[in-house]
Amino acid sequence: MTDETDLRETESIDVFELIETLIAEVQEAKSVPLSGNILIDRDWITERLQKLQADLPNELRAARWMVREREAFIARTNERAKEIMDRAQSESRRMVSENHILSEAVEEANILVRRAEGDARRLRLESEDEIDGHLSRIETLLTELLGRVHFARDEFHKARPKSPPPPLD
Repeated sequence: MTDETDLRETESIDVFELIETLIAEVQEAKSVPLSGNILIDRDWITERLQKLQADLPNELRAARWMVREREAFIARTNERAKEIMDRAQSESRRMVSENHILSEAVEEANILVRRAEGDARRLRLESEDEIDGHLSRIETLLTELLGRVHFARDEFHKARPKSPPPPLD
């Protein structure tokens, strides 16, 4: 499984597929007779883990980009809400000068402000929920990967034979 074509194939897959490949390799590995240990191609596993290690920063970079995009989106939404509020206040002032429609202008301005604030809040909450979901999936992936690495290391250390006792002369 360590030929160059396999390596080129795995270079084009994403982190989740690489983890699934590693899991499948471990699950399909042959057992060592008379023990609970399995036989795994160390070079193959090492290459894939190094690929995973190289790809994770890209995933994290994407998550940071999504957070920045969320913040920019919130800023744009707040700016739009401020513009709407400014227009509503300006329109309100204009209408105040016309005494016969004063109450309608105030009511309409308040409606526009409340609607803009509600829209801004809704958009902000939706953005935060989406970003939180992405970050949660990344956190779960990293936690699962760390657990598997710990398990693999524990299994690796368990598979070592004990040293023979020193000769007594």
